[in-house]
Amino acid sequence: MRAVGVRRDTVPRDRPSPAPAPFKRRALGQHFLRDSGIARAIVDLVAPTPADLVVEIGPGQGALTGELARRAGRTLALEVDRTLIERLRAAFPAIDVHEADARTWDWTSLARPAGGRTLVVGNLPYSVGTAILTALVRAPRVIDAMALMLQREVAERVAAAPGGKTYGSLSIYVQLNWRVELAMRVPPGAFRPPPKVESAVLRLAPLPAPRVDLADERRFEAVVRAAFAQRRKTLANALASGLGVAVATVREAAAGAGVDPGRRAETLNIQEFAEVARRL
Repeated sequence: MRAVGVRRDTVPRDRPSPAPAPFKRRALGQHFLRDSGIARAIVDLVAPTPADLVVEIGPGQGALTGELARRAGRTLALEVDRTLIERLRAAFPAIDVHEADARTWDWTSLARPAGGRTLVVGNLPYSVGTAILTALVRAPRVIDAMALMLQREVAERVAAAPGGKTYGSLSIYVQLNWRVELAMRVPPGAFRPPPKVESAVLRLAPLPAPRVDLADERRFEAVVRAAFAQRRKTLANALASGLGVAVATVREAAAGAGVDPGRRAETLNIQEFAEVARRL
């Protein structure tokens, strides 16, 4: 692989995940974008310039690729389908197309071009969109902006604020380090073949620093995960069950954090979860 805006001296991720099984395009639930107007609008969300490096995830038939190649200084495309890779290389000889899985790509290895930005754009397959997003948000210090198309339901969960049914652990994991905007909705007719659900595009920008300073990120994630695993229960009962600790211990930790242990997970903001986690 040629080093196109990618450092060779990469650092392994703190929590490596087992390599996901290889997949085929059809198994991903991928629907190819065919509306050129929507493609331009998506690229406009990150506004690439000749100084920027853009990484496109899943270029497919190239609806976004052509616009990115025209506007960005360098375009690196990650694709898993070998047939599409050959077609993309023939259609867009100026871009670098790699056979790579965005779920396991080392996003922290990206090197920002001098005087430019590192941008990520993609129409993410429905079935692996959350897994790809989870990998991306681990690299807020090397990615300057992202425009990602997901199933609308997933996008709404990512952008959700506390207090609603769509707010959950995914909202918190992403928003810890990123500013998230639900930028546009995309109807089924914009794709070939048309999906049975609507899509939406998120615009994400990294925060200068995390919303809260976490002494133990793994513990924070465990607390959030446990709280939402049984979201109908009170915070005290959900955490006691999910973490295997006494209800009294959770009540004490919540009280020390200024949080009513009788509340439910969906009502707590990131700062409140961090304070509870710090005491457990």
